[in-house]
Amino acid sequence: MGRLFGTDGVRGVAGRDLTAELAMDLSVAAAHVLRDAGRSRPLAVVGRDPRASGEFLEAAVVAGLASSGMDVLRLGVLPTPAVAYLTPALGADLGVMLSASHNPAPDNGIKFLTRRGFKLPDAVENEIEDRLGEPWERPVGSAVGRVREAYGEANRYVAHLLTSLPHRLDGLRVVVDCAHGAAHMVAPEALRRAGAQVDTIGTAPDGLNINDGVGSTHLDPLKKAVVAKSADLGIAYDGDADRCLAVTGDGEEIDGDQIMAILALDMRSQGRLQRDTVVATVMSNLGFKLAMREAGVTVVETAVGDRYVLEKMQESGYNFGGEQSGHVIMLDHATTGDGLLTSLHLLAAVVSSGRSLAELAAVMTKLPQVLVNVRDVSKDKAAHPELLAAVALAEEELGDTGRVLIRPSGTEPMIRVMVEAQSHDHAESVAARLADTVRQVCA
Repeated sequence: MGRLFGTDGVRGVAGRDLTAELAMDLSVAAAHVLRDAGRSRPLAVVGRDPRASGEFLEAAVVAGLASSGMDVLRLGVLPTPAVAYLTPALGADLGVMLSASHNPAPDNGIKFLTRRGFKLPDAVENEIEDRLGEPWERPVGSAVGRVREAYGEANRYVAHLLTSLPHRLDGLRVVVDCAHGAAHMVAPEALRRAGAQVDTIGTAPDGLNINDGVGSTHLDPLKKAVVAKSADLGIAYDGDADRCLAVTGDGEEIDGDQIMAILALDMRSQGRLQRDTVVATVMSNLGFKLAMREAGVTVVETAVGDRYVLEKMQESGYNFGGEQSGHVIMLDHATTGDGLLTSLHLLAAVVSSGRSLAELAAVMTKLPQVLVNVRDVSKDKAAHPELLAAVALAEEELGDTGRVLIRPSGTEPMIRVMVEAQSHDHAESVAARLADTVRQVCA
């Protein structure tokens, strides 16, 4: 069997790959690894998004934890970052979130969190896998865990978000797309309590419609709603609301790079951007990096994945970073990407500046970016001398206003070719040429 844990927990088609039996076994192993051995009544918190499969998976996870001797608080339907915040806030030994983020409804996932609310490091995930199915002494009688509902703790999370804001959002009209997902109640509530006038779409989950034509991966409905409502802007979350994207009043998309640019400059103006540095991945648009350089903000790059962004932030003492996809980590207020937190601070920047979202986003110019996935090739040949030579020629051709990134896929026999240039046609031409080279030398 291959490694169960991927880049963001254990995921698969619920009922086929991710079964109730596996969920229970993983929870037992996680309880043994993560519980505080010196605590007489260890505690776990469990949250989920609205997927239908989350109901049976939650039951299995709770059963595994309680049978291991852990008390369990069932948080109900809440965003991933809410569970991450509530884990330490409620003094729990571990947190569990059931979600497959932006994936379609048949998928689901299990994500474990440390008592501090952070995602698990690889070594701890490996230990959990190693202890699957091991013999153990089962508690009985008063030693078994007790299970309680704690749905009201959503209010604690919303209050935390509001406390982080520098000022209210009075005067803003915003359309919010909650993807029929985990934020369908708390996001509109938080924004309204912050003072914004809120219209909503994607707030009627039925267990099967999560991310279905709505949310951060399907922005057209939000664009239309913003224009139809004459709103100032729109915000779209994904299924578990650990990320967000935005839409201007004219219906133009604002991606994670633009959101990071706006927030980085806002934080720096308030003296809150540690070491005037933003942590971003290698996939962030060159336009973002050029804008930050011009503004005197340093950009530190990591591999693709919010966990690598977070690792670099913790390792080097930075407090702000994120990804083009809209995962933004504000480490002063959260232990993970938090779409609600990000959106609230983005709206606060709009209010304090007195400018529109479109005007703020104009701080950077997105360069056309072309991505070609070359499939069925050897990833081990990504550093082939002939390919490296072709990349060097392309970089010389593009100069300072373009770049090339050759990146092997982490999960498939595929090499990704990304090219940015001042025009889409130029980027497309260079990418096609490099993709041909990959096919020739990496077969």
